[in-house]
Amino acid sequence: MSYNFYVVATPIGNLSDISMRAVEVLKSVDYIACEDTRVTRILADKYSIKAKLFDCHKFNEKEKSCQILDLLKDDKKVALVSDAGTPCISDPGSTLIKTLYENGVKITSVPGACAVTTFLSLVPRDSEEYAFIGFIPRVKKQQYDILDKYRYTNCVFYESPNRLMDTLLNIQEFFGEDKKIAVARELTKVFEEVKIDEVKNIIKYYRENTLKGEIVALVFAQDKKEDSNEFIMEKINILKEEGYSPKDISKIISKLYNINKNKVYKMVIG
Repeated sequence: MSYNFYVVATPIGNLSDISMRAVEVLKSVDYIACEDTRVTRILADKYSIKAKLFDCHKFNEKEKSCQILDLLKDDKKVALVSDAGTPCISDPGSTLIKTLYENGVKITSVPGACAVTTFLSLVPRDSEEYAFIGFIPRVKKQQYDILDKYRYTNCVFYESPNRLMDTLLNIQEFFGEDKKIAVARELTKVFEEVKIDEVKNIIKYYRENTLKGEIVALVFAQDKKEDSNEFIMEKINILKEEGYSPKDISKIISKLYNINKNKVYKMVIG
């Protein structure tokens, strides 16, 4: 089977960010499978794309996979797009792609915008390594599990504006108020905003300012030396010199560096 199926990246905000190749492909296909036809129609009208649009989202993807396979077998050209960015990256498409591969369909990707890479290009980091987890879970315990798993890696995630504050508070509770994070919203749009600061300051900022738009965030990796015995003892000795009791020292260090309180206490009493 020829290359009749295309995965096409679309702009994440600014419609001018679409590539010439993406426009050419979308103009050449017979059908475009869309996350939301109303959103894709805006893009199609701007670039005079005449392909027939139909919906293919997470609630009907399995059913639409069969329909798309039939179109391809009928020698029709089909493209897949999401509302914004690259399909299958925290967007629908994985079930469809799996079905097409299982049926021997050759697939080509037309690369373009992605919120993750756009965001990372704006955030200074000491390491290129990062973990992208998609949309962070809503449940506090599950968030803690992720924060613990990736404590030594820059952790990137998507979040909705109405849940961001709760997530920021959970990050502050888990790591402490001085934890460095980055939050971006409305990337490539008129009101694009990127904040890089300690979590306590970002919480304060968003309590005082309107929070709208798509959110991408990063929790900066923790320095492994902060978990070393030498590092802990250095902090213990500083607090001892200030007259704090072993119990208070254990509480303070445990809270600030997310280290087991019993471990710190044993080191205090030697």
